[in-house]
Amino acid sequence: MNTGDNDKIRPEKLLLQTYASYLQQLYRRSKVCWRKIPAKVKRWSALILGLAVVSAIVVSCLLKRRTTPEVLPVVEVEEVKTEDVNIYGEYAGRIRAQQFVEIRARVEGYLERMLFAEGTYIEKGQTLFIIDPKLYQARANRAKAQLNKAKAQALKAERDLNRIRPLFEQNAASQLDLDNAVAAYESATADVAVCEADLTQAELTLGYTSVQSPASGYISERNADIGALVGPGNQSLLATVVKSDTVRIDFSMTSLEYLQSKARNINLGQRDSTRTWDPYITVTLADGSVYPFRGLVDFADPQIDSKTGTFSVRAEMPNPDHILLPGQFTRVKLLMDVRENAIVVPSKALIIENGGAYLYVVRPDDIVEKRFVETGPEVGNNTIVERGLAVGERIVVEGLHKLSHAMKVETLSTTSKETATEEE
Repeated sequence: MNTGDNDKIRPEKLLLQTYASYLQQLYRRSKVCWRKIPAKVKRWSALILGLAVVSAIVVSCLLKRRTTPEVLPVVEVEEVKTEDVNIYGEYAGRIRAQQFVEIRARVEGYLERMLFAEGTYIEKGQTLFIIDPKLYQARANRAKAQLNKAKAQALKAERDLNRIRPLFEQNAASQLDLDNAVAAYESATADVAVCEADLTQAELTLGYTSVQSPASGYISERNADIGALVGPGNQSLLATVVKSDTVRIDFSMTSLEYLQSKARNINLGQRDSTRTWDPYITVTLADGSVYPFRGLVDFADPQIDSKTGTFSVRAEMPNPDHILLPGQFTRVKLLMDVRENAIVVPSKALIIENGGAYLYVVRPDDIVEKRFVETGPEVGNNTIVERGLAVGERIVVEGLHKLSHAMKVETLSTTSKETATEEE
């Protein structure tokens, strides 16, 4: 009891002390003259004294009850509400380019020229390197000459056949002459086809001496110096082209998470028109900032890796400013589920005990009830309650250490507390 309470009840104590002192003096005087008092007076005096003692006890009890009122514990409560909760998972991811093309020499020869600036953006079909074409130009010319020769022979064979056929019909030429003419014509025609194929191959090989880019993107530094012998049997990798306007982000999820997503009827990597949301990812950059664009999950491996117990997931993300670099590792945050109209309570209101979780619910008569609940995922500072709690009930969020089951409390709502704080 504090000093203010002592000051409040001091007059009552003084009254009791005065009353007790008076009784003591009365007792001493009555003892002196007790023998002189008749028996009848003695009986009346004893009765009066008893009544005085009883009166003193009653007064003392009343004063004591008045000075020690019942003090109820004050707790802060919050009304249970529902809200839509986004459930995320965090993983380690690796960024790779949408296209990563190796530029290789397909023919052997000396590298004569390089027609690009390293690290710049190049277009599809742009010429990058020139390999010495003299040998392959000569082979193409030879194949072209062979074709012309075959065409001339085929033309002669056709003319011979056209002369023999009328003579055979007039019995002026034998069947053997006609057969030889037909065979010569067909053989010459076949030689023309072979020479055309040789010429096409020679021209293709000649075209390979001019190395062109198969894709648009940023090109790396050259891997071979000018004048070096490149091609089959030698250094064939000349450079690489990276297309990273859109990047792909690979990460792995556990088999348990796969089963949990299936239980919620969520198929990663597949679009679902029945949902109002799609699984998307955000990534965190090296400086801790969040990349402003989102990526959609477009692929999930249909099998689990038996060595790691995980399966691969891939998402595509726009990268117009080329901030994300292929080969970079990053932290991936994946939207795995949206729990609509979920009951959410502050995690600090839950008490974990012997594998179970409970909280204190305040009934309308301000009596607290110890309520065990089934909890779900924890999101930030809140926890989803699956079962055991209804919307509109009041739960204790502050002052839990003071409570026990069936205790009466004085409540202070979070709303009124916030209002009082704003007024101050």
